[in-house]
Amino acid sequence: MWGFQAIFLKEFSHIRREPATLLFMFVIPVIQTLIFGFAIQTEIENIPTVVYDLDGRQHGRELIESFANTRTFQIVDRVLDEDSFRRYLTSGRAKVGVRIPPRFSERLMRGEQVDVQVLIDGSDSQVATTALNSTNLLGIARSQQLVRAMIDRLPIVPARNAVGRATLPIEMRPRLLYNPDLQSSHFFVPGLVGIILQLVTLFLTAFAIVRERELGTLEQLFVTPVGRVGLLLGKLIPYAIVGFLEALIVLNVMIYVFGVPVHGGIPLLLTLANLFLLCSLGLGLLVSTLARTQLQAMQFAFLLMLPSVLLSGFVFPRTSMPLPIYFVTFAIPATYFVEILRGIVLRDADFADLIPQVIGLAICCVAILALSLSRFRKQLA
Repeated sequence: MWGFQAIFLKEFSHIRREPATLLFMFVIPVIQTLIFGFAIQTEIENIPTVVYDLDGRQHGRELIESFANTRTFQIVDRVLDEDSFRRYLTSGRAKVGVRIPPRFSERLMRGEQVDVQVLIDGSDSQVATTALNSTNLLGIARSQQLVRAMIDRLPIVPARNAVGRATLPIEMRPRLLYNPDLQSSHFFVPGLVGIILQLVTLFLTAFAIVRERELGTLEQLFVTPVGRVGLLLGKLIPYAIVGFLEALIVLNVMIYVFGVPVHGGIPLLLTLANLFLLCSLGLGLLVSTLARTQLQAMQFAFLLMLPSVLLSGFVFPRTSMPLPIYFVTFAIPATYFVEILRGIVLRDADFADLIPQVIGLAICCVAILALSLSRFRKQLA
């Protein structure tokens, strides 16, 4: 333990004396959390929309108001000719174009079905899908309003509500749980804790060991009377402490900046964060055994971080991935920890609810540490 204490204090001394490392540990993660939390939005709003109204009467104006009153569409202009209408779409200034046909109001009042053309720019699939769904829903809602006004005075209708007005026979009443306002920050920011925790511990651990190898001081440590266990613990535990502090910092940003409350148990969350921390330290140790220079360490670290960001479910749902890639996601520790974070923070999940994720994370932890320690021993031999 005397040797461990010497390496432990030496590592903290290195951290304290390097301003770039301190900046990476305590400033960059907060900036990343703010950028990801504010910039990544899954709800699509204010899609630029241009209107070409060939009717100009009451029902046409009411339909335009229906588009404008939704948060999905934003009317940017109302044009008076076909060329301007097409130009808005081809130039990208408008993503949606609504063409209301001539005699629209007159045909509605005669009880005829009228087609309203809605042109949607499909170059952005997410925006196009949102616009398509919102257009269909708006058309159904507007049609229901017109039909109810016509049949309300009939003696026999499909169904009537509690106040006696004509209505549809079945009304679905969905209720959103855990994130009723569908805020993107409530979905992304909890997952950021895991991603940033892995990022900091992976990079700092790998760089610290590779830097000493480049400077030649690692070989000097090998010939000191410090034992192998003391050397490993002295090198890794300082970064485990730093990673734990990073988790606390990001959690505080999540709660007080983005207003995401922790519904579950914080002790359980921090305990499982420490388990994930062991995985990240093991990955950093593994990178240090593969890389000979800091440039190589950075390349290997990014190679390990990309699957954690793209395949862990942090951004994209795993269930929509192709089957071979879906199976690969089970080998990524962040897959389990992101689900643990969202379960505890958003759904008030307890340990019994998270047993599959905890088992998967523990298996990954044991496998990664075993591989890393075996390779590190080979480096020492």
